[in-house]
Amino acid sequence: MSKEKFSFELLSTNNYARRGKIKTPRGEVDTPAFMPVGTQGTVKAVFLDDLVKTGAQIILSNTYHLMLRPGVKILEKFDGLHNFMNCSLPILTDSGGFQIMSLAKLTKIDRDKGATFRSHIDGKKYILSPEESIKIQKSINSDIMMVLDECPKLSNDKKKIEQSLILSIEWAQRSKNEFGKNDKKALFGIIQGGMFDDLRIKSLKELIKINFDGYALGGLAVGESQKQMFSMIDVLKNELPVNKPRYLMGVGTPSDILGAVKRGIDMFDCVLPTRSGRTGLAFTWKGRINIRNSKYKNDKSPLDNDNQIKQINNYSKAYLNHLFSTNEILASMLLTLHNLSFYQELMKSIRVSIENGTFDHFYDKFINKI
Repeated sequence: MSKEKFSFELLSTNNYARRGKIKTPRGEVDTPAFMPVGTQGTVKAVFLDDLVKTGAQIILSNTYHLMLRPGVKILEKFDGLHNFMNCSLPILTDSGGFQIMSLAKLTKIDRDKGATFRSHIDGKKYILSPEESIKIQKSINSDIMMVLDECPKLSNDKKKIEQSLILSIEWAQRSKNEFGKNDKKALFGIIQGGMFDDLRIKSLKELIKINFDGYALGGLAVGESQKQMFSMIDVLKNELPVNKPRYLMGVGTPSDILGAVKRGIDMFDCVLPTRSGRTGLAFTWKGRINIRNSKYKNDKSPLDNDNQIKQINNYSKAYLNHLFSTNEILASMLLTLHNLSFYQELMKSIRVSIENGTFDHFYDKFINKI
């Protein structure tokens, strides 16, 4: 690792759309950026060398799942996840907060202790406090860590959401205290508050007081409409610090990304390109293709002539259709790689359009196409 400190530089803007650069000791990340999801220390169905060829500059992994398997002791023996999975890219880890929501039936929340889990694998008891989450992320040797928060389910119960928000702010401070001072690593705060404008503003202002290296919008992409999600970003876009990266967690579709970039978001992650690739859905500049459809059985044309990884175009739609119909592993590998390549090409094109001052034209051209 180099001696480079963590930093963020805003290079240019086009209305609210932002072009920037994150610097870490493991490498630079051009923003707006899409982070492929490697939940358990692997981006499913893709070799890391191929992932790098797509243009990916950072990946995301999951504190909760890595805590269960392989476990902290093994990760510490390897001096972190990078060595364990042979990854040279920077890694961002979530904190386990999302699992507090998604595994709610297995979880008990205590303000002081944190979240008590029953493992979804073997039922073993785990306690994940704000301090423990940061300690685990340090064992993972993450380049960007996230505070532990409570990510509430979509609800119209304002009192319930506010109580969750107060807890998340307390946990954010405790996370920051445990993180300490480390100018080579970063810690992001997570804005909560459900679909209530005033609670979101309150959350952000309290997090700014604590002073984080970046700010994430959590509790979105949990069932609300795209319109609701965009309206919440609109509420915050003039309040977010200009000189810190902005991360929309768990998002999303190409149109989600375009709409969020238009509102000033810098970072994204989502399982959609990999999960879709494993089920036969391909993203292309001309729209989505369900390669399982019988109309492709005799189609000799490649999946997408514009894909930057030209080897994928050696295979016809007919052959890909055949691979999926026969449940061959290669089917998932090829379409996953294609989708990840498309997402990185999308982000690169977005960055160029912001630099050129043509993002709005790019947005109008593709928002209803991809």
